[in-house]
Amino acid sequence: MRNEGAADRGRTPARVLLRGEPAGWHCVIVDDGGTERRTELGGTGTRWQTGGGAGSSADPEPAWWRRRLTTTAEGLRELVGERLTDATFRELGAEASITWFAIDDPVSWEGLVTLREPDPARFPGRIPPYVVTLEPGRGARLPDADLFFSTLASDAWDALTAVADRCRTAPPAASLLCGWADHRSIRVGRGRLALSTGRGADGVERLAEICGTRAPGWSGNPELRFRLDGIDLLDQPAPGVVALLRGLGHDVVRRGRTTHLPALGLTLHEPDPRLALRTAPHPPSAHGLFTAACLHLPQTEPRRATVARPPLRRPAPTDH
Repeated sequence: MRNEGAADRGRTPARVLLRGEPAGWHCVIVDDGGTERRTELGGTGTRWQTGGGAGSSADPEPAWWRRRLTTTAEGLRELVGERLTDATFRELGAEASITWFAIDDPVSWEGLVTLREPDPARFPGRIPPYVVTLEPGRGARLPDADLFFSTLASDAWDALTAVADRCRTAPPAASLLCGWADHRSIRVGRGRLALSTGRGADGVERLAEICGTRAPGWSGNPELRFRLDGIDLLDQPAPGVVALLRGLGHDVVRRGRTTHLPALGLTLHEPDPRLALRTAPHPPSAHGLFTAACLHLPQTEPRRATVARPPLRRPAPTDH
């Protein structure tokens, strides 16, 4: 589907249909002239399957399967909404808001599209970014809070909730991340700020890692930035970031798509190129950026080599 369901030749999107089927998910954009455009979203289908094939009465769906479908549908509604409003802004200079209604929750949804004025953050200089300033060995400074590695877990969650309130986004969401006592994250614009905690030798749970993630493309309102020594780690081309860090005398170790600065406790992640190719339309330069930055205490090895991300945030579109 060209432009991810954008208005075609100036036509205005009116409705969106999201369907989950045994083979996968798809969406249909219906414009004000009745023209439909379908995109296959891929991902896991709605039918429970085991390694031996489709489930049967002898192999019933596990209790968690419906929750998985609910999470999948939620992520796809968000993805479709972002792609549609980006395309509508490019074509019509307006944002597209989708009001979703469940037809058969969680596998069938219909959304009504409303156009609104463009977000002021679309225009450089109108809305200040939300800057997280990293201080290796200590933690990070936020616009109105400090998140140091000495911070108790309860205080870290309170600070994260306060950031969510300031950014007018949902409260922290907890998720399981192996190796950490707890892991919670919030949306900041279209990025995500995540905190992980661990228990020290004294048994006290404290902040242990601070992560920021951002996908290519427009970063939302406000834009999340992770900054170190004046370098915006997720906003400049990855080779340039590495060169600047080396120029400051930092030891940089590259391992595949991951860049480590062991003495700082900093890890930077580049996107999987197989996924980057499937996130069009984005400017080619967007794929040369780091998409995640994580800071932990330098003497502590990171517990995971990859950053936890919501599932199905980058399905592969197939034009029909």
